[in-house]
Amino acid sequence: MSRTLVLDAGNSRTKWGLHAVRGWMSFGAIPNGEIGTLALREWQNLPRPDRIVGVNVAGEAARMRIEAQLARWRVPPRWLTATAAAAGVVNSYAQPAQLGADRWAALVAARKRALAMELFPPPVVVVNAGTAVTVDALDAEGVFRGGVILPGLRLMLQALAEHTAGLKSMPGSYRDFPTNTGDALYSGAVQAITGAIGEMRARLAGDANSVRCLLAGGAAQDIAPHLGGPLEVVDSLVLEGVLALADAG
Repeated sequence: MSRTLVLDAGNSRTKWGLHAVRGWMSFGAIPNGEIGTLALREWQNLPRPDRIVGVNVAGEAARMRIEAQLARWRVPPRWLTATAAAAGVVNSYAQPAQLGADRWAALVAARKRALAMELFPPPVVVVNAGTAVTVDALDAEGVFRGGVILPGLRLMLQALAEHTAGLKSMPGSYRDFPTNTGDALYSGAVQAITGAIGEMRARLAGDANSVRCLLAGGAAQDIAPHLGGPLEVVDSLVLEGVLALADAG
């Protein structure tokens, strides 16, 4: 049975999944500070993969640490980067290779999911809500039109706490009309992110509430309850895209 270990080394966490002929066998995620424990903790009983593919936005040091954990299998990993076009998606970035490989993979996964559902799929906004939040527009023809990057939920709150003397209260909860500083901080960060998503939906199609949104990332569950319109949270979106890109050659 052919098995593929799929990797997504993000800014804060490294996610992985093992895929075989019948689908995904297992998933896992670990903080990047604990990459050195992957072989003994996460992968100790994992069947040997036949190939290893991944994307990495965590930097060269993280890549080397991950590869050290993979060494026992003697299967060299293939690290993917963004290209001008692949797997039915066209990359409109001015310099395609500069698009984050995780964003590229998520766009490819979104397109593959859309084509599996409809012969002529509508446009979709692809969001990865992690340390940073990316909000990307994929039109009905499979063209990545562009996207925005903003600080993630935790990063916004951390920045305010560190750089303002009077905003060091504990994080609060979401409120439509916050009446204490903690709630005001948290609600403001959520509204900044959901506002960016709504703006991208509106730019992609006239009726923002009709544009489908695919949401992934560690903060997806915090953001999802505050979004309207067609929405799907897909934890494995980047991993699905990496696998699709690898299968496409």
